Amino acid sequence: GFRPIGLFNYFSCFLIQNLEEWVAVESDSVQTDLRKEVIRMMALAADRLRALGAAVNSVNLGSHQLPDGQNLPLPPVILAELGKDPQNPTLCFYGHVDVQPAKKDDGWKTDPYTLTEINGNLYGRGATDNKGPVLAWINAVETFRAMPVNFKFVIEGMEEAGSLGLEKLLEEEKQCFFADVDYIVISDNLWLSNRKPALTYGTRGNACFFVEVESGDKDLHSGTFGGIIHEPMTDLIALLDSLVDSTGHIRIPGIYDSVAALTEEERKLYESIEFDLEEHKNNSGVKKFLYDTKEEILLHLWRYPSLSIHGIEGAFHEPGIKTVIPAKVIGKFSIRQVPHMDLSVVKRQVVEYLEDVFSKRNSPNKLKVSMPLGAEPWVADINDPLYIAARRAAKTVFREDPDFIRDGSTIPIARMFQTIMQKSVIMLPIGAADDGEHSQNEKISRYNYIEGTKVFAAFFLEISKLHGQLQETSNTKTDN
Repeated sequence: GFRPIGLFNYFSCFLIQNLEEWVAVESDSVQTDLRKEVIRMMALAADRLRALGAAVNSVNLGSHQLPDGQNLPLPPVILAELGKDPQNPTLCFYGHVDVQPAKKDDGWKTDPYTLTEINGNLYGRGATDNKGPVLAWINAVETFRAMPVNFKFVIEGMEEAGSLGLEKLLEEEKQCFFADVDYIVISDNLWLSNRKPALTYGTRGNACFFVEVESGDKDLHSGTFGGIIHEPMTDLIALLDSLVDSTGHIRIPGIYDSVAALTEEERKLYESIEFDLEEHKNNSGVKKFLYDTKEEILLHLWRYPSLSIHGIEGAFHEPGIKTVIPAKVIGKFSIRQVPHMDLSVVKRQVVEYLEDVFSKRNSPNKLKVSMPLGAEPWVADINDPLYIAARRAAKTVFREDPDFIRDGSTIPIARMFQTIMQKSVIMLPIGAADDGEHSQNEKISRYNYIEGTKVFAAFFLEISKLHGQLQETSNTKTDN
């Protein structure tokens, strides 16, 4: 059974001490000289899971080659399991224990690798992304003597560096380790608000484009050639300018054709969401948004595509003046996609449109459009048992219904699990909007860390109950 909440207070000191030990490891997967620390962190996580009674397998992924040619070992991925009761549903939890780079002199108030409590906030790199949530889940599992569900864990150490080797491992283990998994839980994002809990049911994808215009093989001088040639930069600026208008509307024909229609049920979800427009505006430092209402802002952040121009490679960008005509320039932009946009269709629409705009300029320059990177959007069904159970758990602990939110950025892991496993996935965050992941002074509040642990524990009970009811219903159907 579930141990009484009274024990939680005694327990909370232990929980924080645990997090302190984990944050102290500089498991930065981005800076290659810290790779051994990531590997040490993986060993620490494996030990913690063994202490829980789990069977732990640290899967060696070999090494990867750096741009400078040297080989670097990849940290292992932990596949662990606890409980094998065929009557119980199997919950698979994904988390990562590597972190973003952090240095005290980047503007941290405290040492990033020493967990420090100030005004109820626990400051430290990885506190919210993702060491805190991983430990909260493990600690929640530990509060049970009798397991309401079977647990599986996938813990990696390369998330901040693109999850190298993970997708291949998931494919390989689909029929083995993951064969009996019913549900997948990811807790690697944040609430939309600082105080109201949320469940995430969708993320946008991203299609990144290069548009290259080239005249010849050398840069020219504007005194010698200005006024008598078609300049690549002028062509490129015209191409980039043709992509999006001043209201944020994408001008590429057909781009909105497969965007899912907004249902009444979905529109209603937006009304009750707690979102402080002014706070969001202040955080960004901009004077004015394209839209005035909370609903319009969130719809355009979450369920409509957007196009952003990021930069131009090959252009002169130093201080001062240089009267150069660059011979080759590459514009870079990306489109955040939403369901049910198809990457290959988006690519075709972009290429055809830019070629059409370019042809009207009668320029002798060479145009090349490519899509070096594409990630699909992800959306879940909020009436899925996972979401019903999570909503009930959040209500039990926080005494209010959580917001159903999406994320405007791309979180490839949710999509990866859903595509490969064909099982339902939930993103169940416990961190608040102001946790500052990837930023200086990253933190998780003591409140969110402890209450988050309780939410996970309550969630295990709710999913167990729901799963049991579903089994009964399907059994009755087969009996008749």
